[in-house]
Amino acid sequence: MNRTEVIARSALASLLAIGVAGAAAAGPAEKPAGSEKCAGIAKASKNDCATKSNSCAGQVKADSVKDAWLYLPKGACERIVGATLVVNEKS
Repeated sequence: MNRTEVIARSALASLLAIGVAGAAAAGPAEKPAGSEKCAGIAKASKNDCATKSNSCAGQVKADSVKDAWLYLPKGACERIVGATLVVNEKS
């Protein structure tokens, strides 16, 4: 194996390791105690879990997507203009 091949294989292994680490970090958010789901107010890439258009947390591409939600302390969602409390869904 020549030097170029070793460098190329090392670079590929590094990219794969970064991808696996990133996928592990992008899992669904764990529900904090005393919180509720609030939709329609998340900033781009700040949603807590999946929506109709993506499969997991942090993947929303635009601000204020109607089905992108995040956890807020109970009672906070109803005080935010444009926010919708998500009910009747499993956490």
